[in-house]
Amino acid sequence: MSDNPDRTDWPPAELDFGKPTIARAYDALLGGKDNFEVDRQLADYACRHIPGLQESAIENRKVLVRGVRYLAREAGMDQFLDLGSGLPTVQNTHEVAQGENPDAKVVYVDIDPMVLVHGRALLANNPNTKVVTGDVAQPERILRHPDITGFLDFGRPVVIMLVGMLHYLSPEDCESVVSAYRNVMAPGSHLFMTSLVDTGLPAQQELARITRESLDKCWARTPEEIEHHFGDFELIEPGVTYTALWRPDEPVDPDDLTPGEQLGMAGIARKNG
Repeated sequence: MSDNPDRTDWPPAELDFGKPTIARAYDALLGGKDNFEVDRQLADYACRHIPGLQESAIENRKVLVRGVRYLAREAGMDQFLDLGSGLPTVQNTHEVAQGENPDAKVVYVDIDPMVLVHGRALLANNPNTKVVTGDVAQPERILRHPDITGFLDFGRPVVIMLVGMLHYLSPEDCESVVSAYRNVMAPGSHLFMTSLVDTGLPAQQELARITRESLDKCWARTPEEIEHHFGDFELIEPGVTYTALWRPDEPVDPDDLTPGEQLGMAGIARKNG
């Protein structure tokens, strides 16, 4: 990533050049420019060992676009809390939601301080979008953050997104974390989650292992475990399924999925009461 000669505060002191982050490694997989050599090394190493990994990252972004489009267009949602959002680059939540409804409000939350730095510059002229630095695994802090509580109205329906984030929550804490977010959602709210899945394919566990070695976190989850974290919310058709099969723009043969298309699953569910 090149320095900006017009800025005197770049790179920010809080950025760690020596260790990869989830947000920057994902950006590297998507072909973005907001990452460092250590992030590209992790992405390249994982791609060499996991067939279809880059394709899986692209599929996760594609299902984010389709999911947010459904939520804004068909479900009429106009408030989005995107947890573990990564860098707010092209075709991210705010672009899709506000493309359907210019008044839709979006808050991005990520633990990586680079997300805040990049997001502030990118979204400086967007009054309906905010970026917050925070640890998704600490919902009590996230849900008390003034930039969130003063911007989103949790007395009304809201979308909470854990897209590409669920597998980074530890097995010990995952249910308590997700349920804390579910519990604050008003009736009519929607929960949108994607996760690295474990259906018995070696590549799924290998990806979890490589990521865990580099980032100290990542646990593939079975389809049943993913569905469990939606609690008693009503799953929207087609339920929890491979990301490529969640309301695709073009027909996809479920019997002909590529290795990359079998690494992740997605689901959206509605809180009815």
